[in-house]
Amino acid sequence: MDRKDQKNQKDKQDQKEIITRERLIELLNEDLAREYQAIISYVIYSKVLKGAAYMNIAAELEKHAGEELQHALTISEQIDYFGGDPTPKPKPVRTSKKAEEMLRFDLENENETVRNYRDRVRQAEALGEYALAEDLRQILVQEQDHQISLATALGIDVPQEGLGRKSGKATPVAAK
Repeated sequence: MDRKDQKNQKDKQDQKEIITRERLIELLNEDLAREYQAIISYVIYSKVLKGAAYMNIAAELEKHAGEELQHALTISEQIDYFGGDPTPKPKPVRTSKKAEEMLRFDLENENETVRNYRDRVRQAEALGEYALAEDLRQILVQEQDHQISLATALGIDVPQEGLGRKSGKATPVAAK
């Protein structure tokens, strides 16, 4: 990479870090819509997964639904604090008749959520909104645990860009 490319890349990174309160509200509403999506997905998936191999996973997904609801409440509170209106609309929910496909959908969503919340922490700190950044860090801990649980249930590794802790894999939620 030559010097000009490095400068362009740095300029893009710098632009990505510049954020306004209004833009942060928009991004938090996108996060909120994703939390709604997760709640709906986990509720549906926890009830339609069938078979002995998925009983533990279904129970785990039900627990995740409750955690996602708490995330939605936290994000809504922050949006209100910033003077915005929390969105009432979820992102679309994908469904399938195949259990493994549903779990993959969830994992993809969790991967995106973790990436976005990491960005949001940096953006909140750039605005000096440290309480928001702390709330987001707490949410990230649970989202990463969801990621690990889903990846483990699928028998795959969590994508490296999505794993912030070095603690390894979670306890499997179902025997393979």
